Amino acid sequence: MPDCIYDDDNEFKVNWKRVAVTSMFGFGFVGPVGHFWYEGLDKFIKMRLLLRPKSARFVAAKVAMDGLIFGPFDLFVFFTYMGFSAGKSTAQVKEDVKRDFLPALILEGGVWPIVQVANFRYVPVRYQLLYVNIFCLLDSAFLSWIEQQKDAPWKQRFSSFTSMKEGGGQGRL
Repeated sequence: MPDCIYDDDNEFKVNWKRVAVTSMFGFGFVGPVGHFWYEGLDKFIKMRLLLRPKSARFVAAKVAMDGLIFGPFDLFVFFTYMGFSAGKSTAQVKEDVKRDFLPALILEGGVWPIVQVANFRYVPVRYQLLYVNIFCLLDSAFLSWIEQQKDAPWKQRFSSFTSMKEGGGQGRL
């Protein structure tokens, strides 16, 4: 179910069903979960880690926790949801998650920390989810693109890495 399709006249058309499914992920998961995540993360770091808000250590702790906890969880839920919403079986969804998760995690790991440093340093907590949602629009398009790439050659590099790890370091990159 690609985000865009071309008709017989080779004219660009948006796949509105996929847009709706992806939007529902944002409204049903990212919005509610993100709301509690950002508020809870801020309170945890202030109260438990006793770090001064907006300090470099405070921001670094938030970025690290967001990237290590919420980021992977969000990707897993996204790819699982998209698979089941497309009518795939549990086995197919597992294969898709296995294929898409690591490439997405690595590629997003280069972008989201930068976005979140600005978010956690300059944006008040009550507006942090709104700020992130602006970038989530772009991120959803990116994740949909990754999902639609299926077994693209560039993804093979990531599967070679996991094969090497599983095979005791005997694979090649």
